Amino acid sequence: MPDAPILRLRGLTRRYGGITALDDLDLDIAKGEVRGLIGPNGAGKSTLLDLLTGVTAPSQGAILLDGKEIGGLPVFRRAELGLARTFQTPQALGRMTVLDNVLVGRHTQTRAGLLQVLLRTPAARQEEESSRAAALDVLRELGLTHRAADPASALGLGERRLLDIARALAARPRLLLMDEPAAGLTAADTTRLAEVVRTINRAGVTVLLVEHDVQLVLRLAHRVLVLDRGRRLAEGTPQ
Repeated sequence: MPDAPILRLRGLTRRYGGITALDDLDLDIAKGEVRGLIGPNGAGKSTLLDLLTGVTAPSQGAILLDGKEIGGLPVFRRAELGLARTFQTPQALGRMTVLDNVLVGRHTQTRAGLLQVLLRTPAARQEEESSRAAALDVLRELGLTHRAADPASALGLGERRLLDIARALAARPRLLLMDEPAAGLTAADTTRLAEVVRTINRAGVTVLLVEHDVQLVLRLAHRVLVLDRGRRLAEGTPQ
């Protein structure tokens, strides 16, 4: 596994009034690894993901992606730099088709302006066709091709979680943050999810996996970080 860090945190802290949700965290995540993150409710796991994606600003500390400080960048700029996230509750746009949901994730990869799209210029049409092909490729990889034309609201929980992952992958991330992807899944869906994570990682995407299913984390992660009350409790290999 490569040693070069894709993500480096130094002294990352988030306070809400008198409550410290994340306390002076240092962390390096190497390119190409699956890093597990576990801990009880209130440990600071979701706060960390919010800080990484720009939903919340840090009280202090640094967030470096490939050596570049991103702590002050907006959400969309972080996405353009290769940071993507899935959510505890799948964020499917229910009235849109499965394919259109994935196409939403392609917005960071498109360059045509509004006028070009409205005028249906050759460049805009070519980009639309390329995005559609890429979205279908992602659905194929996740076994959802047969659902492409269905409304997202028709999917069960397991498939909605896969759709959430598909939309994130459509942005071609280098670092994927996964927030409790196994929550509420059956044993069969969890097994399928594990293989999806392995496939994503083998394709070169670094993964930060936040999960309450400790056995799943131990099966997938190269290294595991344990948080408790915003502080590092332990870190090391699954063994």
